Amino acid sequence: MTQTRYKDFESAMKRLEEIVKILERGELPLASLLEMYEEGVKLQNFCQEKLDEAERKVEILVRKSEGTLEREPFSGETQE
Repeated sequence: MTQTRYKDFESAMKRLEEIVKILERGELPLASLLEMYEEGVKLQNFCQEKLDEAERKVEILVRKSEGTLEREPFSGETQE
């Protein structure tokens, strides 16, 4: 797992947004821009891991006709 100083998705995304704004301005020396870019890549990986983890946890419980519950992976589509 990617090691960052951020403990949650929200704080990592906030920092990533800050980095993007700084990089877009391009006002820092090249060495500093590269450091920020590296931090951004690490944060992007961290956020992607958190999203993948959340996706694995999301399940829909579907009630079968006989009343038992069945777990199905979340597909993003509603069932009728």
